Amino acid sequence: MSQAKKYFLIPYILWLILFIILPVVMIFYTSFKNIDNQFSLENYRNFLSPAYLEMTLSSFIYALIITVICLFIAYPVALALKSTKNKQFWLLLIILPTWINLLLKTYAFIGILSKEGTVNDLLRALHLPASQLLFTDIAFIIVSVYIYIPFMILPIFNSMDEIPENLLQASRDLGADQWTTFRKIIMPLSWEGVKTGIQVTFIPALSLFMITRLIAGNKVVNLGTAIEEQFLVTQNYGMGSTIAVFLILAMALVMIITKSNTKESRDR
Repeated sequence: MSQAKKYFLIPYILWLILFIILPVVMIFYTSFKNIDNQFSLENYRNFLSPAYLEMTLSSFIYALIITVICLFIAYPVALALKSTKNKQFWLLLIILPTWINLLLKTYAFIGILSKEGTVNDLLRALHLPASQLLFTDIAFIIVSVYIYIPFMILPIFNSMDEIPENLLQASRDLGADQWTTFRKIIMPLSWEGVKTGIQVTFIPALSLFMITRLIAGNKVVNLGTAIEEQFLVTQNYGMGSTIAVFLILAMALVMIITKSNTKESRDR
């Protein structure tokens, strides 16, 4: 039976090689080719120029802002869901937007934030001046937070939901108030969910490109936008692969940091 289990891994290993390992190897290989298809370090020198470094820093800042806002909204929501009777129903309502195609949601926000959209209609109804909300970095952050907040809520809620009720009851029996219980029990035991939420929010937020086009009007340029431009516009596959290499390294760094911090929290 143990021998048969090894054969069950063959489809997964093939999938891993064909669709993860091989594409990453090809990206690293292509990153050393210039626009003339010759091996060179030109792409890496270009990436280390001030323009690309500024774009990389901007990508990290936007991803950090999106992640922090999602966390500040998601944590209280997850805490409220934990003590709600019909928590599975409310959790389903939070998950439902993730079933809708991302492009459809983006176009919906174009209608909401445009000059003739819902937000400006409300402003006019209140006798307030209309505002240019679309094609701004604020609109980009709002839409990004809307898209990623369910992915922040889910892991935090799961970690909170796994906290045994008898621990909370024991805390109350020993005279701890709600703040002490939250600080000493709920926060430490939900920290792994927070780490997971940061990973599944921060890492994709680094490489957003469709929202930057449709919502921000290219006023927000990040690593994902640069990769798309190099592959589809300038067709400089080597430079696009080089940016992708740094994006992969950045994602790996984030995962290593969160994983190591989780281990430290367990040791404590």
